[in-house]
Amino acid sequence: MIEFESVSKRFPDGTVAVDDVSLVAPQGKLTVLVGPSGCGKTTSLAMVNRLVDVTSGRILVDGKDVSQTDRVELRRGIGYVIQHSGLFPHRTVLDNVTTVPRLLGWDKKKTRERAYELIEMVGLSTEQAGRYPAQLSGGQQQRVGVARALASDPPVMLMDEPFSAVDPVVRSSLQDEFLRLQDQVGKTILFVTHDIDEAIKLGDKVAVFAEGGHLAQIDSPGDLLAAPADGFVASFVGRDRGYRRLQFLPSEGVGVRSAPTARIGDRALDGWTLAVDGDDRPLGWLAPGADSVSQDRLEPLGSTFTKTDSLRAALEAVLVSPAGLAVRLDDDGCVDGVVDHATLAEHHQASSQTADSGQESR
Repeated sequence: MIEFESVSKRFPDGTVAVDDVSLVAPQGKLTVLVGPSGCGKTTSLAMVNRLVDVTSGRILVDGKDVSQTDRVELRRGIGYVIQHSGLFPHRTVLDNVTTVPRLLGWDKKKTRERAYELIEMVGLSTEQAGRYPAQLSGGQQQRVGVARALASDPPVMLMDEPFSAVDPVVRSSLQDEFLRLQDQVGKTILFVTHDIDEAIKLGDKVAVFAEGGHLAQIDSPGDLLAAPADGFVASFVGRDRGYRRLQFLPSEGVGVRSAPTARIGDRALDGWTLAVDGDDRPLGWLAPGADSVSQDRLEPLGSTFTKTDSLRAALEAVLVSPAGLAVRLDDDGCVDGVVDHATLAEHHQASSQTADSGQESR
């Protein structure tokens, strides 16, 4: 657990980077610090491993005041991942990953075994272990940076905009991979980003910082979107916060109806027809007006959803469907029914009331 107790940082020129911040980053969870440029996010992160010293207040890591801990000892127990990965260009992937274990005096066999385990865990191949950073893509370099931070199995990790230097498609993939990895390792993580979408996707807790280094609000992503503390937080999370909140509401219980299905060669139905194969797996939509279902006349299916998906996934499936109907699949990938926007809206209203009632009871 990481605790900030009335922490402030004032630089010699009088600039206040962090102003009386108190927060708790729970053990084994990912806490995201988000806010506009210059609001104190990175400074807050840097004070945890004493790259920057606090002016007043205390920061505790697992109950120990970091200001009373030797800097070198402190940093060896904290994984650190930065933008652009920060890899040593003259060292191979394997040598980069083994940096901290070697400093800690691990034996060579244990160090190499741990490195290869992590290289595979972050989605790289063992063949890439002998390559140099310049021979890797930006996304691959970031994966190596994460592996290096995990190499000594630190209980705490600090991550400063680690995915911001890669393109959006790679970034989304890295986020998904990191969430999978965090499910396995369960580290206590402080993660800095300026991207509210990234914060909401990754964070168990999201701390929104305002200009002047003030902590405007810290909450779960769902509660942050449901009840912003003030106008600044509301504007920062965006006008579409209602849509974003849908990812925290379940689609389970949505009232689907029977799908208008037919197989290739069958007579088309009135209205839109959902073409399916022999196992009732969806193939695409046939527009009204056709006499029979033919493969060459099908329009793309769009996306689908399942009972375990969020309400946002169901709504996205409605929006991209040419028929205006979202297809729900069962566990075998077969058509389980369809739902329209009006039905989702009714379910959303009911789910929101339930969620709000739960929030008020807390």
